[in-house]
Amino acid sequence: MKIAMIGHKRIPSREGGIEIVVEEISTRLAARGHTVHVYNRKGNYVHGSGNEYRRIKEYKGVKIIHIPTVTVKGLDALVYSFFAVIRALFGRYDVIHFHAEGPGVMILITRLFKIKSVATVHGLDWQRAKWGNLARKYIRYGEKVIANMADEVIVLSSNNQKYFSDNYSRKTNFIPNGVSKPNIRKASLITEKYGLHGHDYLLFLSRLVPEKGLDYLIDAFNPIKTNIKMVIAGGSSHSNEYEVKVKGKAANDSRIILTGFVEGELLEELFSNCTAYILPSDIEGMPISLLEAMSYGCSCLISNIPENTEVAGDFAMTFKKADTADLQEKLECILNRGFNAHTPDEISAYILKKYNWDKVVDSHLMVYNNNNDIEAVYSG
Repeated sequence: MKIAMIGHKRIPSREGGIEIVVEEISTRLAARGHTVHVYNRKGNYVHGSGNEYRRIKEYKGVKIIHIPTVTVKGLDALVYSFFAVIRALFGRYDVIHFHAEGPGVMILITRLFKIKSVATVHGLDWQRAKWGNLARKYIRYGEKVIANMADEVIVLSSNNQKYFSDNYSRKTNFIPNGVSKPNIRKASLITEKYGLHGHDYLLFLSRLVPEKGLDYLIDAFNPIKTNIKMVIAGGSSHSNEYEVKVKGKAANDSRIILTGFVEGELLEELFSNCTAYILPSDIEGMPISLLEAMSYGCSCLISNIPENTEVAGDFAMTFKKADTADLQEKLECILNRGFNAHTPDEISAYILKKYNWDKVVDSHLMVYNNNNDIEAVYSG
């Protein structure tokens, strides 16, 4: 098949969950002999290596097409997705696969030209606090276009599947994300850069945006008497005011380490050696960072939203969403008594068996080929 991917920022990249998903699916499709064109956004987004990434024309068998856009919050995705789909009209694709609700507006154009359009809803993006009213309305409109006009819709959680059924009477394909076998590393870079030696810190890994709950994680951690540190790893995303707020709170606690964006061996070390991974989010699509943390066998403390608990099952400790007092109590429980319901090997084995990228690709190919018996892929 010949497939186009539109809607992410760029690959290869760990800027967000969408970028990871597009990279994993695209490269695996290419490895199976399919022709995949990925439409990257031009722009200075990549941390430290922007020019290098803009020069890439091929990545692991995937053709990279660079599309111009603007660097204005709320307009960059719109401008990019419009120019991307106009160019894609001439690509003679079997499928154009849109990622996220905003870019899904462009299905209006692909349907006009009778090109098969698949859309993955990575989360209900209009709910995210970083967007203003106009951007939120546009994203919500994209959701309606997807629900009413996409040939196939993919969702990442049963909660979102129910949402589309209840609100649009739309049948969707539930295809969860996958996770790869991790590289376990001893503390080295984290010792050199941050003075961490292993099992002496809690880890939060995410973009610094309001819906991730970082501000009340800091509020919950601050009064706890412990020498354990809190590592906050991640960069901002259209939320500079929130980033300033978080950094202001963190500055009052010397135990909090802000690393900025991390990837590669440094990220692997942070996962491999943390006391526990904390995910206090209010909104998620399907949290890849949680999948990755569990693949390393990390003890995890997560907010009790369905998108988190559906992934973790009973292999993680939960707290009430946005409840600072409950979060503090659970943090103290982990720090004082540990969380030993399952061993690291049990956690890792559970997540690696349940969430597999090859099964994800099998499921996508079934959707592309109008075979919707996806449950058969996961029945084993």
